[in-house]
Amino acid sequence: MTIVLRLDRVMADRKMSLNELAEKVGITNVNLSKIKTGKISAIRFSTLDAICVALDCQPGDLLEYQEDSP
Repeated sequence: MTIVLRLDRVMADRKMSLNELAEKVGITNVNLSKIKTGKISAIRFSTLDAICVALDCQPGDLLEYQEDSP
């Protein structure tokens, strides 16, 4: 099982830069960049909530389930 973060896609759809989103969410560019590139193993619900508010989206827009290949 793999959960893939699609933050980059949603940001592109909303035409929002990393710096702009980081400011709206209240986290550093470095931490937001790690989320965007999927280099994290967990995300706080409060952070996910703030990202959803800033991007006007649902958590399901940001997270995608992919089955592992056999």
